[in-house]
Amino acid sequence: MSERDRTRPVERRSTDPHHRSRPCRPADARRAVEHAVTECRGMHGTASCDVRALSDAVLVASELTTNAILHGGGITDFQVDVVGPGAHPGVLLSVCDRSHDLPVAVPPTDDRGHRRLGGRGWPIVCRLAREVRVADLPSGGKRITVVVPLS
Repeated sequence: MSERDRTRPVERRSTDPHHRSRPCRPADARRAVEHAVTECRGMHGTASCDVRALSDAVLVASELTTNAILHGGGITDFQVDVVGPGAHPGVLLSVCDRSHDLPVAVPPTDDRGHRRLGGRGWPIVCRLAREVRVADLPSGGKRITVVVPLS
């Protein structure tokens, strides 16, 4: 990744679901998910979290932010919150970028049959998230919002 693709790190995440943080790097997004889930478990007295589900949420956060940097002109906003924690808890992620282009899944091979190096992020997001929404932003760009189940 070149220096021009990097963004500034996120400051401390708020537990307010309406709080918007500054742009982040994929590593910051992963830490934000882990922090939000840990904080929620503490607030609601939940002793454990399915490790696989948390790993899925961390992976989705990483893929969304990486795609925003590589294909969307950079991250313009990032939000993480834990929804539930009732019968269907999940991690709500929202990533905004500068592009109006919709994410697409590309075939694993090109027209000549050669394997592509990338193109797996969006299918991973769609497979692991129970909700996926893409919306245009009035100021330009788009917002991708997903909910990744925690159980």
